[in-house]
Amino acid sequence: MTILADLRSRTNRWHRPSVLAAAALGVVAVLCIAAMLLDQRTLAGAPIWAKPFKFAVSGALYFATWSWLVSLLPRFRRTAGWLTNLLVVIFGAEYVLLVFQAARGRASHFNTATPQDAAIFGTMAVMIAVLWVATLALTVLMLFTKVPDRASYWAVRTGAALSLVGLTLGQLMTSPTAQQLAQWKAGGRPDMVGGHTVGLADGGPGLPILGWSTVAGDLRIPHFVGMHALQALPLLAIGLLALTSRFPRLRDDVVRARLVLVGAAGYAGLIALVTWQALRAQSIAHPDATTLGAFALLVAAVALGALAVVRTQDRPAIR
Repeated sequence: MTILADLRSRTNRWHRPSVLAAAALGVVAVLCIAAMLLDQRTLAGAPIWAKPFKFAVSGALYFATWSWLVSLLPRFRRTAGWLTNLLVVIFGAEYVLLVFQAARGRASHFNTATPQDAAIFGTMAVMIAVLWVATLALTVLMLFTKVPDRASYWAVRTGAALSLVGLTLGQLMTSPTAQQLAQWKAGGRPDMVGGHTVGLADGGPGLPILGWSTVAGDLRIPHFVGMHALQALPLLAIGLLALTSRFPRLRDDVVRARLVLVGAAGYAGLIALVTWQALRAQSIAHPDATTLGAFALLVAAVALGALAVVRTQDRPAIR
């Protein structure tokens, strides 16, 4: 069974609460667009409702994907269902706090300016830790997924594993910056502890909608890229399947599986590259020669790997 056929046959068995959560977040994303048009306030240089919008879109993709992944489990589906329910509850509660802070014109993450802000951020930090543990457990359960198509088999596993890596990279944003540490040493008390910008304070010029810094490193980028491996690698498997009518070599599921593994390795390299770039305080919009060279080497390695897979004639089994 291919990944497309599996999607069609299992749709009515997808995890219902996460499907509803994805749909609700889709509606909320639209409401956030309306809020941005009506409420012109900004926070750290970005529209006040931009962050709730981005979280709603990302959450909708996240829960739609997990609702499908849970349906692939021949065993432990009830356990996976409870874990996914927990994800829905935790994310929903965190999102309510995020919107509450946005409505007040206050930063939600890293904000310790007042006792209320600190309490909200501390609560969100605990929620994120619980969400990470639940995602780790779900990722382990993905080892038991049953998809006959080999490309889909590997896309699901590698996508879940790399998504967990991306979620983990969010931890980099919780460390105090050099400026905040200096303020502490001088006897002061910083209003923010942690941040996503490397080399400068949070805020300033950023890419449209995404908001990623155009003048410094931004740790949100590896976090985002890594988390969405959960969608990217299954989409790669679907794309390869769609090309089978034009490229007969892709009708071999071993070839497609190998290409998915090459793609997963390349995606892991991309996560490492954007993490390295951000930690060097370099903007995604202005890569230097070293970054461009590393990216070129990564693209070349993936291209050569894919070419080797397509041209190979032997067919050892991938299990």
